[in-house]
Amino acid sequence: MTTTTTSTPVTKAVGTAHTRIEGFDKVTGAARYAGDTPFAGLAHGWLAVSTVARGRIRSLETAPVLEMPGVLTVLHHENAPRVNTDYVGFMGPPDPTIAVFQHDRVPHQGWPVALVVAETPEQAREAAEALVVHYEEEPHDIGFSAGNPDAYAVNGHMPGVTEKGDKEAELAASAAVVDEEYTTPEEHHSMMEPHAATARWDEGRLEVVDSNQGTRWVADELAKLFSLDPASVRVRSEHIGGGFGSKGIRAHQVAATMAATVLQRPVRVVLTRRQMFSLTGYRSPTTQRVRLGADAEGRLRALEHESLSITSTMHEFVEPSAGAARVMYDAEAHHTANRVIRRDVPTPTFMRAPGEAPGSFALESALDELAEICGLDPIELRVRNEPERGPVSGMPFSDRNLLACFREGAARFGWADRDPRPGLRREGRWLIGTGTAAASFPAGSAPSTAAMTAEEDGTFTVRIAAADIGTGARTALTLVAADALEVAPERVRVRIGDSDFGPAMVAGGSMGTRSWAWAITLAAGELRERLALGTGIPPEGITVRSDTSEAVGTLAQRERHSFGAQFAEAAVDVTTGEVRVRRMLGIFSAGRIVNPLTARNQLVGGMVWGISMALHEEAVRDRATGGLYGADLANYHVASHADIARIEADWLADTDTEDPIGIKGVGEVGIVGAAAAVANAVWHATGVRHRSLPIRPDRVLRAGTTAGAGSPGAGARDA
Repeated sequence: MTTTTTSTPVTKAVGTAHTRIEGFDKVTGAARYAGDTPFAGLAHGWLAVSTVARGRIRSLETAPVLEMPGVLTVLHHENAPRVNTDYVGFMGPPDPTIAVFQHDRVPHQGWPVALVVAETPEQAREAAEALVVHYEEEPHDIGFSAGNPDAYAVNGHMPGVTEKGDKEAELAASAAVVDEEYTTPEEHHSMMEPHAATARWDEGRLEVVDSNQGTRWVADELAKLFSLDPASVRVRSEHIGGGFGSKGIRAHQVAATMAATVLQRPVRVVLTRRQMFSLTGYRSPTTQRVRLGADAEGRLRALEHESLSITSTMHEFVEPSAGAARVMYDAEAHHTANRVIRRDVPTPTFMRAPGEAPGSFALESALDELAEICGLDPIELRVRNEPERGPVSGMPFSDRNLLACFREGAARFGWADRDPRPGLRREGRWLIGTGTAAASFPAGSAPSTAAMTAEEDGTFTVRIAAADIGTGARTALTLVAADALEVAPERVRVRIGDSDFGPAMVAGGSMGTRSWAWAITLAAGELRERLALGTGIPPEGITVRSDTSEAVGTLAQRERHSFGAQFAEAAVDVTTGEVRVRRMLGIFSAGRIVNPLTARNQLVGGMVWGISMALHEEAVRDRATGGLYGADLANYHVASHADIARIEADWLADTDTEDPIGIKGVGEVGIVGAAAAVANAVWHATGVRHRSLPIRPDRVLRAGTTAGAGSPGAGARDA
């Protein structure tokens, strides 16, 4: 049988709304997640974690536990398989915290001290909770505040410090100056699906069914940790119930692999919600100092953005919040610094818009404060400070439609009707205000491979180690492949989530769809050339494989980013301190939009998270124990349906003529600037600046307002 691409024109799939290909399976329960994929002879592991924040394990009373019903083994630092940590992986040197059960040290509360494996999860949990562990406890320190002498500047893949010009001289010569500190708390990913992994050995090959954001990443890390041939490790992750940066290589995958090796049977380890709060990373708290100096017309002469975050004593991870200033605004003196301090806490990790989310809150709040001092509209201030090139890199922008986003958003939001004076709009006990902020996020690319097969029946199969963490990537890639092949999407099957499909970018950094689509497009071009020869398709099909390493490397060096303008209207109850976001609008410039349905879903989701960040999310550590108060979703508050009113997200045409793929990514830019827009709206409503998130009711009541006679706390200026 000879089959080629269709000879009649096919309507373009990219840019047209399509429901998720796997949607029916998900809503009917047919889709299998890592924690419910069946295995014959499956055993269940349960992690026992430390109750102290620093010290050593003196002993474990394992004998009584081993006699409990169904218990198969207890792995700990005295009997667990040894692993190798002397390597450089996808993200650099491995985080030592994944090398579980290798020593008797306890670096933080919630550290894995043992894995109890039993026939059922109930037996494993009961036995793990019965395990008695004796510790040699040491004093711990979880303190975090600005000005700590232990803080140090970060170097490596992201410079800790960038410097240009004399900041003190420019600040001294400025007509208007802002010098303020902004803080954000520890925040957690809290995705719906817990981390889960099942490991088994099958004819000398390690197979892991997992929930992760990059199967090849996890497979390569496991191969290096256990000194295995990479070809002997396979990781599958077909359906994922959210990730947000958290689902990489973690302790539970390593523990499951250890147990499967010892028992020679499949072992599943699923983390509890409480364990996720200590074992799967989080966003570090930050303290950020922003100093801005402007001339009489509001043009920046000095910009300084310094950020301090926290990391563990075991591994360095930095929340690069000062990076936001390196793209957004320029000045004669431009200084940024990311610093970090080590404490007895778990290691933070990537979390939706790492750096940009907390960094934009500080920077965009400071810009709003500068606009107030200068007597300028916040949008006009940004217009006057629009850079022509990257403020730090000096490279040209591939395109920068930020001002167009502000113009469109202002028109839709009714910004022209806004009285700039705060505290004037009132509806009963509610004070009403509006605020805005800018958003940006890098549009990077990473080398990826893809295989594409023309089947004998006229369909096409794409195999790529992509990950769909709820973003709709599987559907987007189907549309990209269909257009590249010039066929209808119904003729394309996209298979993802399997490390055997070859190297590919992880689902992170808003780079996934962009990187995978590039590989698929290259493969489709070569396959069409093969099919054009008209030699027919054999029963096994015709397969081509692409690798974008060379193409990515030759892409012109530019500042490539998605941009956006966030607008929020907030209502503040002067009697209770409650803040409600009544409406929100985001206008974005984010390259070629593959699937408007899922793209809007991602942007709105980010904006919802921005509201949650501004008003709710805050993990608090107990100085006495080193652990979190209420490490669960009953006590860690996130936005719910009742908190979300009218939210709209839209985008402008955005074309980079030098970019062969044109996709930028929308997964993270939606949260950037959102919290600042809400905070700026609260200022406009009350006349009080809130520089610490979240803006809780008690903070609102303590700060009061400057609005109207008889308002509580009249005369207060900041919080």
